[in-house]
Amino acid sequence: MFGTFMSTLDSSIVNIALPTIRRELAAGDSVEWVVLCYLLTTTSTLLIMGKLSDWVGRRQLYITGFSVFVVGSLFCGLAWSLWSLVAFRVLQGLGASMIYAIGPAIISDAFAPRERGQALGLMGSVVAAGSSAGPVIGGLLLGKFGWSSIFFVNVPIGLLAIWRAWTILPKSPKVTGQRFDLVGAGLFLVGVTTLLTGLDFGPEPHYGWNDPLVIALLSIGVVLILFFLLWEMRVSEPMLRLGLFRIKPFTAAILAAFCGFVASGANLFVIPFFLQQLLELNPERAGLVLLAGPLTLSIIAPLGGYLSSRVSTRWLSSTGLLITACGYFAFSFLDTSWDWTDVVWRSSLVSLGFGLFQSPNSSSALNAAPLTQRGIASSMIAFMRNLGFVVGIALAAAVWYSLRNRYGVAHSVSPESAVAQLLGMHYVYLTMTGLVLMGALISFTRGTTPLPSPSIDSGNTVPGATA
Repeated sequence: MFGTFMSTLDSSIVNIALPTIRRELAAGDSVEWVVLCYLLTTTSTLLIMGKLSDWVGRRQLYITGFSVFVVGSLFCGLAWSLWSLVAFRVLQGLGASMIYAIGPAIISDAFAPRERGQALGLMGSVVAAGSSAGPVIGGLLLGKFGWSSIFFVNVPIGLLAIWRAWTILPKSPKVTGQRFDLVGAGLFLVGVTTLLTGLDFGPEPHYGWNDPLVIALLSIGVVLILFFLLWEMRVSEPMLRLGLFRIKPFTAAILAAFCGFVASGANLFVIPFFLQQLLELNPERAGLVLLAGPLTLSIIAPLGGYLSSRVSTRWLSSTGLLITACGYFAFSFLDTSWDWTDVVWRSSLVSLGFGLFQSPNSSSALNAAPLTQRGIASSMIAFMRNLGFVVGIALAAAVWYSLRNRYGVAHSVSPESAVAQLLGMHYVYLTMTGLVLMGALISFTRGTTPLPSPSIDSGNTVPGATA
C-alpha cells in the first residue's frame, strides 16, 4: 500500500507542475513528454516486471523497484533541462513499474483467498488517496519550494519504505529452472511502446489520425504484438503463458477491467475541459469538484472488498459496472446550465459503481491464477489499467474532436463553440456507457463458483477459479 500510494501520488503530483516546468526549462509543447515517457515506460514494462518477479522472487524485485524509483526521483529533482528530466522520468517509471506490477501479487501471497478482496479494497482506497492528494500536495510544494521539490520529497519517504520492505516482506516463491524469454520481452516492449505512442499522437492537432507517422506507429505496434503472441505460442518457456487466458474467471476479469478503465481514461480527459472551458470554473474550483470521484472511491473500495468474501463476484462486479454505466449515461446530458453539484453527484455515482467492481474483480483474477503465475497475473491487471487509460484518452479525443468538427462544418459555426463541444462530449459519454455495459456483460459471463473457504491458506495452495 505504501508503494502504491507513492506511485499514484507521483503520477498525479507532476501534472500540476507542468506549467512551471514548461516555463523554467523553456520546454514549450514538448513538456508533455514529462508525463508521456513515464506512462509509456510503466505500461510497456509491466508484464516484463511481472514475469521477472515470478523468476527472481517478488520481495527482491519489489525492493529493487523502490530503489530505482528513489534514485530516479533524486535525479529528476536535479535535472538541468527538459530532456534530462525526461530521461530520469524513464528511470523513475521503471521503478514504478516494478511496484505497480508486484504489489497485488504480494497482497495475494500474504492473504488467504477469502481475505484478498478486502485487502485489495484497501489498496483501492490508497490509489484514490494518492490520486486526490497529488494536486493538493503538489500545489503546496510548488508554491513554497519550486518544481524540484515534488521529486525530492520521494527520497526520504522512499528510503524509509525500502528499510521497512527489507525488514517485513517474507521470501516469496521463485520459478526455477526456466530461461527468461528475451525475444518475447523485446517484441512486447517495442510493440506496446510503438502502439501507445501512436495512440497518444493520433488526437494531437499537430499530427491527426491520418498522419503517416501515426499510421506507421499504430501499424508497427499491432504487427509486433501479433508477432509477440505467435512467438509466445511457439516458445517452450514463454514470458506470458497464453494458457492463463483459458481460465474463464481470469479472462473475464481482465477484459471487464479493460472496459472499465477505458471509460475512466475518457472521463478524466473530457471532464476538466467541460468544467474549465464550458462552465468557466477556475482551476482551483475545478480541482475541488474533481475530488468527488476519488473521495467516493476511497470510501466504497474497502466496502467492495469486504463484500467480495460474502457475495459472488459475478453479481457484485457486474452490478458495480451497471451503476457506473448509469453514472456515465447521466453525464451524457451535460449542459452549460449545470452547476458544480450536477457534476459532483454524477462523479460520485460513477465511483460508487467502480468501487464495488474493482476490488472483487482483481481478487477474482488473482484467485483464478496458479501460484507460479501470480506475478504475471498481477502485472496483467496493472497493464490493463494503464492501457485502458491510454486507449480511453485516445478514443475520447477521436469521438469528441471528430463530432465537434463535423457539426461546425455542417452548421457553419466554430468547432470551439459551446454547442459543438457539447455534442462531441455527449457522444463520448454515450460511447463510454456502451463500453461499460459491455464490461458488465463480460463480468457476468465469468460464471458462479463457490466463495473461498476461510480455512484455505493462500501460501500452501494453488487457488482455483474463485468467484
